[in-house]
Amino acid sequence: MTTVLEVRGLSRIYGAGNAGSVSRTGPQFGTNMDHETNAVVACAEVSFTLATGEILGIMGESGSGKSTVIRCLGFDDAPSSGSIYFHHHGARIDCTSLTDAERRWLKIHRIGTVYQNPHLGLNFSYSAGGNIAERLLYASRPNYGAIRARARELLSRTEVPAKRMDEKPSNFSGGMQQRVQISKALANDPPLLLLDEVTTGLDVSVQAAILDLILELQRESGVAMVAVTHDLGVIRHLASRTLVMQHGRVVEAGLTDQILEDPQHPYTQRLVASAL
Repeated sequence: MTTVLEVRGLSRIYGAGNAGSVSRTGPQFGTNMDHETNAVVACAEVSFTLATGEILGIMGESGSGKSTVIRCLGFDDAPSSGSIYFHHHGARIDCTSLTDAERRWLKIHRIGTVYQNPHLGLNFSYSAGGNIAERLLYASRPNYGAIRARARELLSRTEVPAKRMDEKPSNFSGGMQQRVQISKALANDPPLLLLDEVTTGLDVSVQAAILDLILELQRESGVAMVAVTHDLGVIRHLASRTLVMQHGRVVEAGLTDQILEDPQHPYTQRLVASAL
């Protein structure tokens, strides 16, 4: 398999932290707040590699740091330290050394993000098709007919009726909004898709349909994914490998089946037991 993404020692600290902030926080202290500086160590020393067609799960409770990792990977936030390498046509690109323009290009062409809150991923002033068109136009695809055809194709692929293509997302259910978000994220055939709590707040039957859709897209296109969630059912359904985070640190990592069937860290054991 071809490597898509490498993350090495990724850390994000909010506030005026110092060199000791990481050593004064974490699971052993029961907090990610550095009480000496009032800085928050949202995540620290996170490392992993992601291959083509692989789905990596990151699970943990609220405040564990998992969504911060996603924000850093999608350039919605800047790491305080560490490295993110994106592999593109044989080149290993150090994302932390890119200019703002280069990061925007990578975000538009090579990375798709689906947010828990559709308002972060969709423009509710535009139609469903218009949201996809916006992303295609950012990628310099100016042909109107081709854009309409591509939007129709993507919405159909995610089971959004073509007749609703010109409706605004505000007219759609939460599950349908997520389908439009997924369509938009896939517009430019990115090799990497970031999923941030995409089923939270949806009905159980809608959750199952969204998860099945994600797996179908992964099988069809070979897109690599990082899926962040607090829901062990989502992790079990989607991810082949999983990182478990607590207070900004990875406390356990490995094959999903092994982690869920035989968790080693006390925190993971509590998470699994609470889901039984």
